[in-house]
Amino acid sequence: MSYITKAIGAIACLFLLQSCIINNAKKQECIVKQITVTQIYATDAADIFFKEANGDFYYINRGAERNLDLKQLERKVMGEKITLHLYKFWFGLESNHISQLGLGEEILFTEF
Repeated sequence: MSYITKAIGAIACLFLLQSCIINNAKKQECIVKQITVTQIYATDAADIFFKEANGDFYYINRGAERNLDLKQLERKVMGEKITLHLYKFWFGLESNHISQLGLGEEILFTEF
């Protein structure tokens, strides 16, 4: 494989990876989904995960670093139906990244 082909491949990979980074999400770039929470947990990376009965999970990136209290969220949303705004990539795939989290009319978290 030639040097030029490798370089073009590397640039294409970097572009694809860069396009998967979620920065400054906008409401119109998201899909709205409702789930019933069956489990909440945090990771060592400070992400907060919300799991539903079918095993699907969604997360707030660095939620613990954004002053979200895991225990308080657990008391509020465990077993409840929550509304999620999930980022949708330009190439059509839905992410598990929560851009907004709501419970009824209350917004518990937003990046907007």
